[in-house]
Amino acid sequence: MTKRSGTTGGVLGAATVAMGLIAGAFYVFACAVMPGLARSDDRVYVEVMRNINDVIQNPVFMLSFLGALLLTGVAAWQGRAEPHRRWVWAALTAYTLAFLVTVTFNIPLNNGLDTAADPATAREEFEDAWVAWNVVRALLSTVALGCLARALLVRGRSYTSEYLASAAGSRASR
Repeated sequence: MTKRSGTTGGVLGAATVAMGLIAGAFYVFACAVMPGLARSDDRVYVEVMRNINDVIQNPVFMLSFLGALLLTGVAAWQGRAEPHRRWVWAALTAYTLAFLVTVTFNIPLNNGLDTAADPATAREEFEDAWVAWNVVRALLSTVALGCLARALLVRGRSYTSEYLASAAGSRASR
């Protein structure tokens, strides 16, 4: 049996949980928050989005948002010689793209909304683009979550197979 780091499975598990939280947050925005806000008038829409953009910048959300990226990166590095590595690297690639979408599109749109004076114009310049980019990052982070879940499964199967082979070898040598 190969020597494995005691933290490898824990980091991969933590990355999967963090990714699930982020994928879920983007998903909820895509299918509940934004469709609900779409029913509001311009003033309410802009006010609520400004409030959301303000309160989401908190340590709990940032722990998940940045943690998903960092933990997946660490899991990819730790598993670089393991059978599940391709799934972790695929997850890291997908979430890196989602992260870049957030930084490149969603955050600048949020910043533009914060400085806009006219709610109707602000909403027109914000809503369709923000919703579309949120769907992209929701899909990418969901793909990343699926890849991490698959990595956990492959890792578990590999570890179990190695353990069973080692146990069989021990019995045969008796």
